[in-house]
Amino acid sequence: MSKTLVLQSHQQPLPTQWLQKCIDSVCSWAVNNNYDYKFIDDELFDYLSTDILNKTKRQTVIAADLARLLALKKYLKDGYEVVIWCDADFLIFLPEIFIIPDESYAIGREVWIQKTNDNANKLTAYIKVHNAFMMFRKNNSFLEFYIDTAERLILKNTGNMPPQYIGPKLLTAIHNIAQCPVLESAGMLSPLVIKDIASGGGLALDYFNFKSRQPIAAANLCASLYENNEVSENEINKCISNLSIS
Repeated sequence: MSKTLVLQSHQQPLPTQWLQKCIDSVCSWAVNNNYDYKFIDDELFDYLSTDILNKTKRQTVIAADLARLLALKKYLKDGYEVVIWCDADFLIFLPEIFIIPDESYAIGREVWIQKTNDNANKLTAYIKVHNAFMMFRKNNSFLEFYIDTAERLILKNTGNMPPQYIGPKLLTAIHNIAQCPVLESAGMLSPLVIKDIASGGGLALDYFNFKSRQPIAAANLCASLYENNEVSENEINKCISNLSIS
């Protein structure tokens, strides 16, 4: 058994072929680094209590955000020194420079580029953190806190919970105060940036690079926005292809 485990999950069968390209990139990266790799499907939700499942039965994204934390905790308890989570739509396109940091834990960087509400010709950037990539070492001080906070927020909530409730929204709120360790090379691409990469360049990509603290080596491709038709399968496939040869 390796000291490091990389974990991914998605419901099977996959809804689109480009997700397999992302999964293969993570699996290949894990193997090349001599990490153990495990892919699970709906068994991910077995880690959740009945109360949590009942509260999130119409919000599987929120359930999955908590379940991944509990799964990572379980594998640390089972003897791994390091556990890593990558979303199924997380693409590692520069594996040789995608290196986990020497920190007790780390999360990904989100630089979200979109048009402003009042001017369709102007771009704005929202700089946050995300949970599409997470890394935890044994005896880190953050994972238990994150799990406890996420569980309490879900169970005590009496209103609507947005999809990113205990994921990027909670992580960014904590990060804004506590300054969590961030792996800057683990990025996230908005539809505008994906479209620019697919077409060979553009203002959104330029602005993304300007606002990013360092070049990225991997990125979440936001499958939820693909499902909402904000970016096409052809554009994502071209984006993956162009990133892989960059």
